[in-house]
Amino acid sequence: MHFDIKHISEQVHAVSEPFRRLRTEMQRIIVGQENLLHKMMVGLLANGHMLIEGVPGLAKTTAVSCLAAGINTGFQRIQFTPDLLPADLIGTLVYRPVDGQFIVKKGPIFSHLILADEINRAPAKVQSALLEAMQERQVTIGEETFRLEEPFLVMATQNPIEQEGTYPLPEAQVDRFMLKLTVTYPTKAQEREILDRMSHTTPPGKLSPVMNPADILAARKVVDEIYMDDKIKDYVVDLVTATRDPKAYRVPVEGLIQYGVSPRATIYLTLGAKACAFLAGRGYVVPQDVKDIAPEVLRHRVIISYEAEAEEKTSDDIVRAILDHVPVP
Repeated sequence: MHFDIKHISEQVHAVSEPFRRLRTEMQRIIVGQENLLHKMMVGLLANGHMLIEGVPGLAKTTAVSCLAAGINTGFQRIQFTPDLLPADLIGTLVYRPVDGQFIVKKGPIFSHLILADEINRAPAKVQSALLEAMQERQVTIGEETFRLEEPFLVMATQNPIEQEGTYPLPEAQVDRFMLKLTVTYPTKAQEREILDRMSHTTPPGKLSPVMNPADILAARKVVDEIYMDDKIKDYVVDLVTATRDPKAYRVPVEGLIQYGVSPRATIYLTLGAKACAFLAGRGYVVPQDVKDIAPEVLRHRVIISYEAEAEEKTSDDIVRAILDHVPVP
């Protein structure tokens, strides 16, 4: 076993170099936001879609654009608006009068990296057009089904404070996002650096691609091989079960959770922890890897009750209580 872990660690070190270069390249444009950049790398490695939430002006769209620019692959930005139609996203059938046939005109979803900007500004029928693509990684147009090429990743942004003209995401779609990342304000020192670096009438220089899709797919194979002890697997299951039955784990949140998390949380906690170990240069998972990724995996899956809202408790408060009370191996 020790030999296997050592061998995996050597593989991790060999294939993680492009990700270190990508992060360095992104930091040329993005000031601070270390947690956001780290968790975006986790999503990229774990093949999980990301929902990025924050008030306007905190570089949500810029971060996604920088990630895409650093990878030599297809990228499509889709601006979600109230008048957007599902066909504008996935494509449609177009009549060809020359031979009387209908041909498929593919939409922008047929790319590797998708930026769904302000996703909650489009109505539910458009948001739901993403469901098949996000889960099955395929798109059905008419009677034909088309596979989406790997890597395929949806990175959506939304504004949590402006509610006029927005449509809440359906729970079925929210659950398909592996991570929900919250973007916070920069520190005073970071704000000064933003002033010095960005306060010019000309935009900053473009990023150079430092990796390609083959690097991502090779890294994902190594992530799958990272060792995870049975005790840590049990810890993951305990965290998930605690959201459904907090009383069994003596977590003081009884009555505050309306619905616990789905089995997708178990899968994504495991993959996310392995990706964290990969980025740390390890061939094995430690409990802290699980704790580091748990808030982003669980916060949008824990549905709080009216009682919790009355007590001004958020899903982040619930997740924090679970992490504090479930025994760590």
